[in-house]
Amino acid sequence: MTATLSCCFRRLQVAEMFKICEHDIAVKELREQMMDPGSGGLCVFEGWVRNENEGRTVERLEYEVYEPLAISEGQIVIAEAGQQFPFLQACCVHRSGLLEIGDCAVWVGVSAPHRDEAFKACRYIIDEIKTRLPIWKKEYYVDGDSDWVNCERCANV
Repeated sequence: MTATLSCCFRRLQVAEMFKICEHDIAVKELREQMMDPGSGGLCVFEGWVRNENEGRTVERLEYEVYEPLAISEGQIVIAEAGQQFPFLQACCVHRSGLLEIGDCAVWVGVSAPHRDEAFKACRYIIDEIKTRLPIWKKEYYVDGDSDWVNCERCANV
């Protein structure tokens, strides 16, 4: 039996546990499909579009992605997490394109026999995704201005 996860109305095979998605991330379906009888828990991180950044009111944002490299490097990140922190399943989905306030921009889920591995692997995956993948964020502000955003905190991890 091949494990699959759905995202953006498409199912992910185990071999593609990192995915770039142009549509809403199917959070509920991803969570349900991460269930595993050998798992003691699921650790999930959801990154949402917020309405403020560094004192500026954000209206929406846009992600641009160099997809071939992002997918291959995302797969490597998940494999590295699995070598360091034994888990049963892990998946990361990152949005591309225009997103509105409150949209889920990135979803990471890790199921493991014990919580410690699930938490550590989830943290490793999101931190590495933010620093290593060719994903660029542009914020659009209510005053009509826009800016490409550099994640300073991510660069210092």
